[in-house]
Amino acid sequence: MPASPTTIPLVLNCLRKYTDFIAAGGPDGYAWNLIRSESDDLLFRHAGACGAHIFDETKVESIKFDAGTNETTASSGNGKDVNPGRPVSATWNHRDGTSGSITFMYLIDASGRHGILSTKYLKNRKFNQNFKNIANWAYWKTENVYGPGTHMETAPYFEALRDASGWAWFMPLHDGTRSVGVVQDQKMAVEKKRRMGNPSTSEFYNKSVELASRTKSLLTGAELVTDVKSASDWSYTSSAYHLPYARICGDAGCFIDPLFSSGVHLAITGGLSATLTIMSSLRGDFDEQTAGTWHSKKTVESYTRFFLAVSSATKQIRSQEEPAIQDMDEEGFQRAFDLLGPIIQGTVDTDTTGKTSQSDIYKILDRDSEETSDVMVGIDVESIEQHLTAEELQIIETLRSRRMIREDPFDIESFTLDTIDGLAPKLERGKLGLVKADKAKLDRAHFYSPPFLDGKDPGIREGTAHRIIS
Repeated sequence: MPASPTTIPLVLNCLRKYTDFIAAGGPDGYAWNLIRSESDDLLFRHAGACGAHIFDETKVESIKFDAGTNETTASSGNGKDVNPGRPVSATWNHRDGTSGSITFMYLIDASGRHGILSTKYLKNRKFNQNFKNIANWAYWKTENVYGPGTHMETAPYFEALRDASGWAWFMPLHDGTRSVGVVQDQKMAVEKKRRMGNPSTSEFYNKSVELASRTKSLLTGAELVTDVKSASDWSYTSSAYHLPYARICGDAGCFIDPLFSSGVHLAITGGLSATLTIMSSLRGDFDEQTAGTWHSKKTVESYTRFFLAVSSATKQIRSQEEPAIQDMDEEGFQRAFDLLGPIIQGTVDTDTTGKTSQSDIYKILDRDSEETSDVMVGIDVESIEQHLTAEELQIIETLRSRRMIREDPFDIESFTLDTIDGLAPKLERGKLGLVKADKAKLDRAHFYSPPFLDGKDPGIREGTAHRIIS
């Protein structure tokens, strides 16, 4: 699986710019384009190599709770408190027809959009009405790539549709195929289908790709090698991402939009957050409620940052002539896109510098502000707030309390600087958990060593084995 160039082009209207991962990760900053099934299997098998008990082709059907041991309640989507108790076991079914149950000390719900805890028990999933999209995609066989002969050759490519209904992607894969998809606003897509006389999925897909002219040109001479697939891409959040002795990670708790691959970032950071808060609780460094709350707040803040980036880009796509990201010239457009760069790259998941002002935040959220100018002059905060949605106002409050946009890079090192309620992660071998912020430490030699990364370090298997149910 070869690495892609460190630049990802994004075209909004007539201007083409890109985010550069070198800026965040230095010469070792790369991105890989993976076939999803292969990527999932790599992670799954790696977990087994590291000592986890893994169960393939197995589905969790239900979770049993001990109502007498729960310490707190969680808020449901309708504002009511839900107290299911402490999760203690789960029933499962295997593809071969066998079934059974498994007990555990802790539950990590990484069940994807199914989100068994949020949807079946807590009932606290809330959909974002502004991000109700549908996606159509397929795989093509071609040697065409974006940016041939340049430093962007073989980079993934993203392009806004001409009718402002959404965007398209063109992503080269290591097996010679190209993943090509279109994400559109659901209402606009339904109306277009009505005008087309209820076309087939394939007909609608091909017509939609034509709205992305450069993407269409990259398919010249290409062969369609799969059926066209469809899915709804509805953005959602949960009111909480933890229960005592349980954590909710990735799509199981929240989802924004496939733009900028935010789901991958939220899943990885959520998994790390869940692990370190559980370890901190197990050792008695902090009580379970404190540890679980840290995880929920970390998830909310990570989601908020990507919501900011996706919201800004979506506003530009929906209103391509308005200056949400666009400026009078390409230099100004690049400056605005650079402002989103740290979020797109996942480099903005801690806050230590406090370099970004409240006005800088409004530069991104307010579609009518000329955020690409060198100087932001005379912003009337109150007048801007009158035109923001309730969800955007909630985001603003989060941004005010913790300045979300920073320039220092996010990687495994800066994750240790993410202070929440005075606590920060400690990424040190044998001592993974939460500590007072001034004591955060990273065991660089261990976490960057080839044996650890390959799952061959015998120390990985030391201590208690914890089962993860997903």
